[in-house]
Amino acid sequence: MHASFRIGDNILMASDGCEEGQQFKGFSLSISVATEAEADRFFTALSDGGQVQMPLAKTFWSPRFGMLTDRFGISWMVNVVTSECAG
Repeated sequence: MHASFRIGDNILMASDGCEEGQQFKGFSLSISVATEAEADRFFTALSDGGQVQMPLAKTFWSPRFGMLTDRFGISWMVNVVTSECAG
């Protein structure tokens, strides 16, 4: 395994694909951050070499939300968590 993520008491492990030209479709990863500055930093880094589907903007649920596909073809949603949504 090349990466592991702890979610509560569970560990999610990941590795690169073994097939040539593998595509990552049918899912998006979502990252929630505490501040707009963090959202800007993550979004800028993830979009480098990728494609923005929805630029970071204010929404009814968040002061900053955006969607992109990174340079590896992984879809991401970046979201600033507000106290109303943190619950």
